[in-house]
Amino acid sequence: MTDFINDCIKANKQIYEYVNTHISTDDLNYSGKVGFGGDKTLNIDFKAEEIFILHLKKYGSIYSEESGYIFSNTNKKIIIDPIDGSDNISSDLPYFGTSVALQENNEVVVGVVCNLSTGILTYKTKYKKLTKIDLKTNKEIDIFTINSAKFAVIERAYTNPKICEQLYKHNIKFRSLGAIALSLCDARNYKFVLFIGKIREFDIAAALYICSDLNVYKNDEFLIVAKNTHIFNLVKDTINKL
Repeated sequence: MTDFINDCIKANKQIYEYVNTHISTDDLNYSGKVGFGGDKTLNIDFKAEEIFILHLKKYGSIYSEESGYIFSNTNKKIIIDPIDGSDNISSDLPYFGTSVALQENNEVVVGVVCNLSTGILTYKTKYKKLTKIDLKTNKEIDIFTINSAKFAVIERAYTNPKICEQLYKHNIKFRSLGAIALSLCDARNYKFVLFIGKIREFDIAAALYICSDLNVYKNDEFLIVAKNTHIFNLVKDTINKL
């Protein structure tokens, strides 16, 4: 797993350096294709995918949001979202990243999420606890704890305003940031993270593993992650009553 993590770091470092020093207008244009996940893709999505394939194909099958299954012939599957928050990067909104999960025999054993805006990569494996790396220095950085979260994150809040209205009645402030893997990865810093809508494996596989020590509720329409059990139950009950 150490080699896999190191190659994930190398791939993310290459993508990070590209988007922060060489990205062009053409990279941010639509490719003219719809990805395997159903979204219109940017040229930068495919460029990032190519980099991940180059570094990670030796570890097993690759299942990508852009191209679907690649080399699907082993019991190891690498699930990638090459650019998490494509609309953000194309709008120059600094909240976008990448997501990589390693699955062995249908069980996720490694989760890697990188914030390409800050250069901070977060990972967890079945053998190593939550770790953060600064891609600019390649050094581990301290993980600090936010004891009093100020707001929640509700991704795709615009799809269900009734839920937002009910949560607002509980004086819950929230943001909708537009990159679900990044939001889930840092769920312990927020009151909760709520994802509304169709849940795809690419969106959540790595980040959900990273925050698997938190309270998690998932069905076909919603995903709730929260550190505080009282808040978690409040949100779940609010949704289930609608």
